[in-house]
Amino acid sequence: MLGLSMLPATATAELEKLNDGELSEIDGAGIGLVLEDFIFSHGTDAPDVNGEQARIFRIAGIQSTDGREVDITVNHLYIAGSGSDYGTNLTPVNLGRLLNPWRIDVVDGNDIGITNKAVLEFAAPAMVDAAQGYDCLGGSAAAGSGTCSSRPATQDWQGERADIGMQMNVAVGDDRSANLNLHARSAVIDGSYLRLWGDDERRQMAGEFRLNFYSPELTINACSQDGTNCGSNIVMSDFVLQLALGNRLQPIYFDVDGSGNFLLEIDTIDAPGTGQIAANGQRAGSDAATWDFYNDYYSNPEFRSNVHIGDFSVGEKNFGSARVEGMLIQHLQIQTKDLAQ
Repeated sequence: MLGLSMLPATATAELEKLNDGELSEIDGAGIGLVLEDFIFSHGTDAPDVNGEQARIFRIAGIQSTDGREVDITVNHLYIAGSGSDYGTNLTPVNLGRLLNPWRIDVVDGNDIGITNKAVLEFAAPAMVDAAQGYDCLGGSAAAGSGTCSSRPATQDWQGERADIGMQMNVAVGDDRSANLNLHARSAVIDGSYLRLWGDDERRQMAGEFRLNFYSPELTINACSQDGTNCGSNIVMSDFVLQLALGNRLQPIYFDVDGSGNFLLEIDTIDAPGTGQIAANGQRAGSDAATWDFYNDYYSNPEFRSNVHIGDFSVGEKNFGSARVEGMLIQHLQIQTKDLAQ
């Protein structure tokens, strides 16, 4: 800003037209976003010095099945540096790196398997080669320990991995007895993205969503409203979520129906033509294009979702590790309803 203020008042600039050859050499790299020394802390349900409660996020206008008002209040939401002690000691964190920032871009769909479409992409820092990356879960700061670009915090570096947490209260009628607390320590979402494009045939917005979420500790518990008494902690150590919703063969479709309700759908796969698969399931003897289509659909790991928990415990009881691998969503429909009608 200082440099701009020192420009002479008579400085002028002229836009010049580019010919087709010059335009063809321009590479639109989109927008890269890096946030340094970032802290976000929203709200508390405790009255301020003036006795007001103005710093909360509240959802109202919902009723229970027995007619009581339902009020959802987010008392505290934070994003901060590692070592926040469940939101009580907030320190800065970096989000993204100059070498691998968050991105907002319009990409050529032909490069990602979405034929002849311009695709709007919102993306977290990308995964990198294991020789240059960092372990997505561990605290090792050594390059070459994993595929995540975001670095863990060290004594001399605050890193790019955030502590994330939320305290939420759900009241039904006059019952506002407990808060639900969720905390993720040193969380990483590298490799996550949301891609959106228009579907000409269905005349709807289509997309694909990939969420990678890694945290060495994910904690859930419920406490009294004043926070003095809490139930047993649900602790998931070395938590990994790799969620795939939609893909180039089965996009997510977003719509609003005639009554104003929101509709999200992953439609059943559109089978290719009338090609046959051999009785033995082998490519030899099958229609090659049809066999290749199904082989790509069922064997592509990018289409599948995984959940890994290194250690799962509730209070004093330990249930060991758990994992669900290779989930493939073949049809999904989520639709909101107005219960008052």
